[in-house]
Amino acid sequence: MRASHKSILLFTALLPIVSYAQSSNTGSSKDHPITGTAAYADWSQQKPGVFRKITAADMPKPHATRSADNDADVVARPKDAMPQAPAGFKVELYAEGLDYPREIRTAPNGDIFLAESHKGEIMVFRGVNKDGKATQVSTFATGLSQPFGIAFYPPGPNPEWVYVGNTGSVVRFPYHSGDLKATGAAQEIADLPGGGHLHGGGHWTRDIAFSKDGKKMFVSVGSHSNNDDTDTHPEEKERADRAGDES
Repeated sequence: MRASHKSILLFTALLPIVSYAQSSNTGSSKDHPITGTAAYADWSQQKPGVFRKITAADMPKPHATRSADNDADVVARPKDAMPQAPAGFKVELYAEGLDYPREIRTAPNGDIFLAESHKGEIMVFRGVNKDGKATQVSTFATGLSQPFGIAFYPPGPNPEWVYVGNTGSVVRFPYHSGDLKATGAAQEIADLPGGGHLHGGGHWTRDIAFSKDGKKMFVSVGSHSNNDDTDTHPEEKERADRAGDES
């Protein structure tokens, strides 16, 4: 996805109980989804509460259409335009003026950490005021290389580190609950194959997750291409190219 996002939307619940099955006004429900060719839809037909089921039999046959490379065109958000939310929810503009915000992670204390990938920065947003905006905004770390993944370690209420996935490395910063700025320099933990050869440098994001017991760190590594063979392209050696262990 290459569209340049510049804002954060806040999705809040207004009612304690929400029903997602809205068959009375959408013609579909979880138990009776739209099926067949009618299940295919573009953005103008997609709404909360509409359920669609697409099976293998509904899909076009291989090579029925030509391959296409259609980039997204970025346009300004029309005045007062907001995502449609299910009944009982409200969407508000939480932050704007951002430069390619890509991933959000919530710290145990409720602070929102955001990766601004083009700027190479990690931002922190705290609280919500009466206008739906953050009460505090701070730059946690700078000088990063296309940061994406954010994870707190060790798992639990009192992490001591914030791990960040650059496109070519995993680094960490010392952290105590409530820190709005890193209190120390980045420490490199792992070197990764960075970037990508695709149009626009695709497959560059590196996400991070820890196992619940904190003993393992998992890092996503995208392919440099769409179909290069790992036997003949050494730079592909660390990509994830199979779903599970066959042993």
